[in-house]
Amino acid sequence: MIEPDVSAGADRALLHHPGLIAFLSCRTLSSLGFQIQAVAIGWQAYSITHRPMTLGLIGLAQFMPMLALVFVSGQVADRFDRRRVAMACQALEALCGLGLAWGTFRHLLTPGMIYGIVALFGAAKAFEGPSLQAMLPSLVPAQVFPKAAALNSSLFQMATIVGPSAGGLLYMAGAGKAYLACTAMFVLAAFGMSLVRLESPPRPRGPVTLASVFGGLAFIRSRPQLLGAISLDLFAVLLGGATALLPVYALDILHGSPFWLGVLRGSPAIGALMVSLLLARRPIRRHAGMLMFVAVFVFGLATIVFGISRWLPLSILSMAILGAADVVSVLVRSTLVQIGTPEDMRGRVSAVNLLFIVTSNQLGEFESGSVAALLGTTEAVVVGGVGTLVVAGLWMWWFPALRRLDRLT
Repeated sequence: MIEPDVSAGADRALLHHPGLIAFLSCRTLSSLGFQIQAVAIGWQAYSITHRPMTLGLIGLAQFMPMLALVFVSGQVADRFDRRRVAMACQALEALCGLGLAWGTFRHLLTPGMIYGIVALFGAAKAFEGPSLQAMLPSLVPAQVFPKAAALNSSLFQMATIVGPSAGGLLYMAGAGKAYLACTAMFVLAAFGMSLVRLESPPRPRGPVTLASVFGGLAFIRSRPQLLGAISLDLFAVLLGGATALLPVYALDILHGSPFWLGVLRGSPAIGALMVSLLLARRPIRRHAGMLMFVAVFVFGLATIVFGISRWLPLSILSMAILGAADVVSVLVRSTLVQIGTPEDMRGRVSAVNLLFIVTSNQLGEFESGSVAALLGTTEAVVVGGVGTLVVAGLWMWWFPALRRLDRLT
């Protein structure tokens, strides 16, 4: 259950930790740039081909580098300065944004070029993600980490609300301008990361061995609650994600503009932000596992409603409910990963966790595009929502330890 947080002064003290404000600003800017870029790429690519499979291939292009680099990126996050790794990745992301802008202004951008730039962007995200995820627990004490995680989630959701809408408006002014805007966000994020100061010094690193390379995977497998939470999110979002098909809904089904694509893409973040703010004030104290399963069931039902809706307000509402449900699952999973992992393994565990997240999102986009090409767009979304409900039921049976999970701390 969600109970009031009675820790006096916890909210004021949270922002007094060195580096936390800079870190949150940096991650928010990076998320904002990513959302602007995603809307622009999705609309531009679909406008060129008018094929749902194009949207699926964009997700696949971003997923493959993550799959190839997952164990390397985890080692890098544990053995090198995580701030410098994140800064280098954000610089590469800025170059990708410039490449998209240049190709657009010169009228040279093709689907093949988009796939290539997205793949390079995915490689940068493969290293940036574990470094950022492993960094947050080093910025605050463990007893206030759930609040820091909820605040981080709230800012991420704000970026996910503002970014798509801004991306849609910028795209209407010109796709190249949208790409230049996201490039500026990545540059500012890199600058902000240079201001981050960690409270926990890095620990000594041993030699690289086969066991250390796969240590993150072994750690997750040894903890049923953690394995169940990560894999539940993987398959639920993999099947139920409708984000990749939003350009099809906005253009062909709901007959909207790039702005309404931005609104649809930002709607899940509106619901997620409301729940994140609630959880920042009233953290989950009891029955965390059961709340997670209820949230996944709601996620699946909201996906089905969105799939069959032909009324824009209902579509926006169902996407908002979908996002509100998803953030509960994300908070439970991220807290289990980051608090329950030793400092010297956080990079590798975060890399494996990120692989599961990217698999559910980017590979889920490929799955959505492929099924839509075979069955139709509406059928693909509805079948995915039903699949999410089935997965939630199976995981309740297969992972009783996760179902009985009570407290997160």
